[in-house]
Amino acid sequence: MTSAQIENVVPDAVDLFTAAHRLDPYPGYRRLREASGPTAIRLGDTEVTVLSRFADCAAALQSGTWGHGNVDKLSPFWDQEASLPGSFIRMDPPDHRRLRGLVNKAFSARMVADLAPMITQLVDRLVDRAVKDGGLDIVQGLSAPIALAMVGRRLLGVPEQDADLLRSWELAIARGTDPEPLLSAEEIKRRDEAGAAVVAYMMELIGRRKAHPEDDLLSRLVAVEEAGDALSVPEVIGICVLLLVAGMETSINLVGNGILALLAHPDQLELLRQRPELAGPAVEEILRYDTPTQFTMRVALTDTTIGDRQFHRGDGVIVLMGSADRDTEVFTEPDRIDVTRYAPPSRASRHLGFSLGLHYCMGAPLARLEASTAIRTLIERAPGLRLATDEPLSYQPSVIHRGLVSLPVELAPTAA
Repeated sequence: MTSAQIENVVPDAVDLFTAAHRLDPYPGYRRLREASGPTAIRLGDTEVTVLSRFADCAAALQSGTWGHGNVDKLSPFWDQEASLPGSFIRMDPPDHRRLRGLVNKAFSARMVADLAPMITQLVDRLVDRAVKDGGLDIVQGLSAPIALAMVGRRLLGVPEQDADLLRSWELAIARGTDPEPLLSAEEIKRRDEAGAAVVAYMMELIGRRKAHPEDDLLSRLVAVEEAGDALSVPEVIGICVLLLVAGMETSINLVGNGILALLAHPDQLELLRQRPELAGPAVEEILRYDTPTQFTMRVALTDTTIGDRQFHRGDGVIVLMGSADRDTEVFTEPDRIDVTRYAPPSRASRHLGFSLGLHYCMGAPLARLEASTAIRTLIERAPGLRLATDEPLSYQPSVIHRGLVSLPVELAPTAA
């Protein structure tokens, strides 16, 4: 659907779905927050409501009266007959609670912690090569290889030689997670073909893991059991697709968005160089300042309210986390990055970068670990970090996932 087909019901409301908006969505978000609260827009043949303020967004994410409407096929955002793999992310209780419990048992905090030495070793190798070469593409040469190695190989057990194939499927499916009225027929076709290919690929891989378990998350998902309950093969595949898309997109875009934000705030880049222990708080600030997941969708499961706005069962809302995290009612100077904002003993408000409530990102610990390791190592080892192009940077076409296509930088090594 073209932007001309999207009619804003509220005059002068921002068009969320244009290329110009994707390039810099934050001025438009500000206009939405300054308007009269929840904002109605036309999405295809349906009217949905945009939530842009922190309080409204948090309410929709945390309340049990909002969900995805999959059981009763309520959602205005999806073709309810489409079989996009990874529907776990669109589930409501009790199905979601059951699957989440089993996944959490397999994808434990201990498993993520055990990945730290591997991530450090990989990042060291990638940065060594980049320093020797005098530069790299942050997306193609750092964040994507890390995500492919950790999510693709270490969690899902995908062989290294299939990494490019995995990435191509992931990009097609990620674009296909946008609201269906925004997708072209060709994008839907590519998404469905990629989804079918992933299902066939993962079914074969699951068969191998059942016969010969290895030390990866896929083997744990196949074997996990609690109180006699276990995951079916379609459920394992759905979880794998979720990890593939949400896990990889978040990690890749978090590092790229973060480096770009720091380059735009050289004082904060220098502060982080002087105080590398701020890498963790800096990642939290990046998640707030330019989150990889700009919005999500929810459907009213019953008649309900947000603020003074009444919603009926089946009404849809777009929850703009990217806007909520720039709300001046919650954050001081939200349009400026501050790597100390989340450093102890700070009491800064929690950001929505990983959502809230039932659908809080289960891969958040891994994404934080990957991003903090990559950003800290790069800044420590290359003090001459700077953008290597004067050309405008391009973003992926997705409206949900905010991430650069590439981010070329030049490096100067640490003085001997």
